[in-house]
Amino acid sequence: MGVWRKWIFPSIRIVLAAVIAVALAKLAFFPDRAEDPQTAYPTGTVEEATTPVARGSIANDVVLTGTVNADTAVSVKATGNGTVDEVFAKVGQQVQAGDKLFDIKVVDQPEPITTTGPEGAPVITPPEPGHHFEKVFAPASGVLSSLDVLPGQPITVGQVSGKVAPPTFNVTASIAPALQYRLKQQPSEAQVEISGGPAPFACTGLAITTPLNGAGEGDGNGDGAAGAGAGTGGAATVTCRVPAEVRVFAGLAAQVTIAAGAAENVLIVPTTAVEGGAETGLVWLVDADGAHREQPVKLGLTDGSQVEIVEGLAEGDTVLQFVPGAPAVPEAACTTGPDGATVCMEGK
Repeated sequence: MGVWRKWIFPSIRIVLAAVIAVALAKLAFFPDRAEDPQTAYPTGTVEEATTPVARGSIANDVVLTGTVNADTAVSVKATGNGTVDEVFAKVGQQVQAGDKLFDIKVVDQPEPITTTGPEGAPVITPPEPGHHFEKVFAPASGVLSSLDVLPGQPITVGQVSGKVAPPTFNVTASIAPALQYRLKQQPSEAQVEISGGPAPFACTGLAITTPLNGAGEGDGNGDGAAGAGAGTGGAATVTCRVPAEVRVFAGLAAQVTIAAGAAENVLIVPTTAVEGGAETGLVWLVDADGAHREQPVKLGLTDGSQVEIVEGLAEGDTVLQFVPGAPAVPEAACTTGPDGATVCMEGK
């Protein structure tokens, strides 16, 4: 029994440990299953996205967000120097343009009368002063919203003495400077749609105004201190008149659509392919061997996503879909898989 414990059992344990070690080594380094020779490996290539120059239609509609406003009240101004004589209207009254609101008693100072005295000396006789009345009329039709005059009150010519609020409305919207490039000609009207309001309507008398540099600046000291940083101007504003038959209210939100031209069967490319967005630009023309080079182009209408090519490219040309190195546009890459399918993804 001592022989088994001293020699045989330890020998068996050593043999079993060796068998287990060999088995583990075989599983780790010598698998039974041979590697499939058909296993697919990544073979795709990364290419810059391209787009063909094709013919299509383009509608240049500039869409803005605006607001309905009541037209500005018109000032009533005195027409003479004197005193208010009689007031013919009251605040809140409906008036028509040309209605008499009040009159002003203006004192007349005639020239002195010069005669010759008994000894030939001139004699100056001051005449009796006279007077006449200057009438002040409503400058527009509407509601007399204010009238700050009383009989006997002194008044001077040009003094604002009241306001007439017209019953008309307008729509205003801000337009970014870059969008003004899309307006090749000054439009005369816009299409306006009010959410929850009447059917879309033509808003006429369209005007685009930009505040002049320095307008409204200055602190009254004449030293220009309040105008520091002047020279940048302000945002341009689009304004048009709401037709009298359209019922609207001040403060309503409105969508303003300015139709600035349309073209059919013209050459177009994505705006992302063009460096520059108005009149002239650059594209990257792709040659047959895949090389690309800069190509100047003349631009026409754009709808914000497509742009018309007037000169510089021909139908069927291929250009890069994205301007190389443009920070605002994600770089696109296309991968061709083993089955020949191409997948394009925009980078982050």
